[in-house]
Amino acid sequence: MAYAEFDTSDFPILLVRFTGEASTDQNFKEYLDQLDDIYLRKELFSIVFDATNAALPSLRHQKMQAYWLRDNKELVESYCKGTAYVILKPATRAILKLIFAIYPQPVPYKIVVTESDGRNWAKAQLEE
Repeated sequence: MAYAEFDTSDFPILLVRFTGEASTDQNFKEYLDQLDDIYLRKELFSIVFDATNAALPSLRHQKMQAYWLRDNKELVESYCKGTAYVILKPATRAILKLIFAIYPQPVPYKIVVTESDGRNWAKAQLEE
């Protein structure tokens, strides 16, 4: 099973829903590859990461996420107008803070409690 599912039906708002599947080297690489594919479009967009059902990624995969941000900083700054994170669990918020401690989020972001709030915030970022 996939670690995350990508929904581009409302592009330029990208919805990434974490499935609850535990991170493995294979499914986490597939998740990062899908992020690469979105950025390689070279179109402006905003992201809503819905972590409502997210399984906590391993420390190794947290580092991979942080290094992906570092290695793709220019692409992220050029094309991503903002990132909303739908997070309800304190442990998931702590993981996000740890990732950003390793490498800071290079674009505006907001933590919200509903996907609808995330979509509204992401849409507003595109209009700025």
